Amino acid sequence: MPSLQSQKIAKLLKGSGQTLSAAESCTGGRISHLITLTSGSSEYYLGGVCSYAVAVKASVLGVSLSTVEEYGIVSSQVASAMAEGVKKLTGSTWSVATTGWADAYGDDREPAGTVWMAVSGPDGTESRRFESHGSREENISAFADAALDFLISIIER
Repeated sequence: MPSLQSQKIAKLLKGSGQTLSAAESCTGGRISHLITLTSGSSEYYLGGVCSYAVAVKASVLGVSLSTVEEYGIVSSQVASAMAEGVKKLTGSTWSVATTGWADAYGDDREPAGTVWMAVSGPDGTESRRFESHGSREENISAFADAALDFLISIIER
């Protein structure tokens, strides 16, 4: 069953000529899954990249290794670069990206349960930090929902 967020995205994008793509790390494809549960999503959803490894973030999405080293893999800068990279790769109007720590792992910059998400669109790229402190599965679900809510809020401006 489509989520309320995916139904809202369909209402915003279907028939508008605008398109969407996703770059996911910690959400592991959940955002793409939620979007494609809505019938007709192929009209506006171009696809996504599940870039779990830093090497894929760099080689496919164009995330600079120096950005990862300077700011950390879970950062506003990496999320923004991922969103911009998948937008460029697919030619979409909009993109959404996530990078985070879904469970017990974290680092000295961001604790477990932290995600950085970014939305890139015609007017630039914005990022937001979000935390969830459930199980790995609960965090992934919460991260995806938060990213879709963030995307909707940017598109609706």
